[in-house]
Amino acid sequence: MEYVKLGNSDLNVSRICLGCMGFGNAQTGQHSWTVDEEQSREIIKHALELGINFFDTAIVYQQGSSEQFVGRALKDFAKREDIVVATKFLPRTQQEIDDGVTGQQHIATMIDKSLKNLGMDYVDLYIYHMWDYQTPIYDILEGFNNVVKAGKVRAIGIANCYAYQLAKANALAEREGFSKFVSVQNHYNLIFREEEREMVPLCNEDNIAMTPYSALASGRLSRRLGETSKRLEEDAYAKIKYDNSASQDQMIINRVTALADKYNVSMTEISIAWLLAKVTAPVVGATKLHHVEAPVKAVDLKLTSEDVNYLEKYYSPHKLVGVMAQNKPSSDKNSQVWMQNAPK
Repeated sequence: MEYVKLGNSDLNVSRICLGCMGFGNAQTGQHSWTVDEEQSREIIKHALELGINFFDTAIVYQQGSSEQFVGRALKDFAKREDIVVATKFLPRTQQEIDDGVTGQQHIATMIDKSLKNLGMDYVDLYIYHMWDYQTPIYDILEGFNNVVKAGKVRAIGIANCYAYQLAKANALAEREGFSKFVSVQNHYNLIFREEEREMVPLCNEDNIAMTPYSALASGRLSRRLGETSKRLEEDAYAKIKYDNSASQDQMIINRVTALADKYNVSMTEISIAWLLAKVTAPVVGATKLHHVEAPVKAVDLKLTSEDVNYLEKYYSPHKLVGVMAQNKPSSDKNSQVWMQNAPK
């Protein structure tokens, strides 16, 4: 395993981040394909044995049970100072907005709930899960700064945002002396490369770590034509992210298959090796032990420039899908709320 600094923070992270959305109580959560606590513990322990020290979860995953499973397993299998734990929070609910709960109050409440779920005194990386057009970014940044100063958070990150939003937020944070975002977790993989237009150049220039999700396109980049999985069959969200571009994506997937055969490795290793050359640490989900092993092997697989060109040749532009398509600024006046409240 290789380790690197997470952007401008002092966090040392493994090049593979274990995504923990697949852990949690399937009876009470939003996904039917998640695994129970016993299986989650086995996967987390195996990840630690393979050198992974970076774990990503969220308070929304299976109604907090993902955080609970992760926290208990890490307490039993690792020293707190040896691991980097990231969790995420969603924007204020409409009820909170109606009740006058501020962005600062929302973050204070969310971090305390996550810490209770995790059984920890602090998280290493606290991530703004989705851009909130109904809450001024100044309030969010001040709320983040408060929990950092309180010692509950070491560094902050953001997910599912546009490059211009990240740039504006960090510029405001710098001006006000607040903590700045050190990482971004957006949708990026071999068959969805829209981040290369603006986000990648911004992150390269400002040393912001990229820790993309959907590294294997919900399994599409790890399975040969005709193969499927429980998640692909049952997860409606996993389907909508790629169905509209199935034909153009399949040409790329076929090339992943061909390159895997050439090097006698798995498709996962090829797909992750390509991504590792672009980002700091992809978030790779796992519901089986071998889901952890192949990404770790990919760290040692170095693709040639010819390999990269071969994989990238047939890419064509994609429409925004998933969270970014659902969470776009509206045309009404509320879409500008996020720029309010900053002192002149």
